[in-house]
Amino acid sequence: MALLPVKPLSFHRFQVFPRHLITPAVSTVPAMVSAGFKSHHFVGLSSYDLCIHESVSHMRSLRSWSNRRRVSKTVGVSMPVASAEDLPAASWDSWKPDKTTVAPSPSDVIWPAAGAFAAMAIMGRIDQMLNPKGISMSVAPLGAVSAILFTTPSVPAARKYNIFMAQIGCAAIGVLTFSIFGPGWLSRSIALAASIAFMVIARANHPPAASLPLLFIDGAKLQKLNFWYVLFPSAAACILLCFLQEIVCYLKKNLKF
Repeated sequence: MALLPVKPLSFHRFQVFPRHLITPAVSTVPAMVSAGFKSHHFVGLSSYDLCIHESVSHMRSLRSWSNRRRVSKTVGVSMPVASAEDLPAASWDSWKPDKTTVAPSPSDVIWPAAGAFAAMAIMGRIDQMLNPKGISMSVAPLGAVSAILFTTPSVPAARKYNIFMAQIGCAAIGVLTFSIFGPGWLSRSIALAASIAFMVIARANHPPAASLPLLFIDGAKLQKLNFWYVLFPSAAACILLCFLQEIVCYLKKNLKF
């Protein structure tokens, strides 16, 4: 048996040990390895049995595969590969109030609440006018829309594009799903899944709109509207809510106390 220098194998190649076990080769293995060669054919290709006499302890001292660094698609940028032991422990901070935000001022409390009150009062008056026709403008999703518009006007869900695109699209999905599948759990499931997919594709993230298809499928009064449900009550009510939002934002900015 002769001592022959063996070039370290690259990261993606393999070494074949006496028992024909294939294990990844590490690029940091010393260049001098005591090995004996025996020629044979493996899957139609000429290969060799490497009888490694190097100490196994050196291999164990290397860093584990989970802590290796891999190179991303961007040239020159490396990203650590997360391992199980690197995961953070369970934290209860998400159950506590956010301490990084500033305490709300009286203006931050009063004006949004006043805007929500005005919105529901106006829509309640409209409901009285529409009551003989058996329809209502004050539907549950509008409460969530009011909370978003008046309390967090800068979030993506409060953008006008997101509001109207999601409201109209999800309402149309509810009408189409009900027309095809009728009432039932299958219709509700398909309508909700299609609404979420629509908001993702249209880049119109507005969570309250996802409840519109379910509201139409389960609401006998709203089913009378048929495709008018696409514009009324949600889309039409959002015009009023957006108008009141501008007033609330102006009051919060100029009338602080």
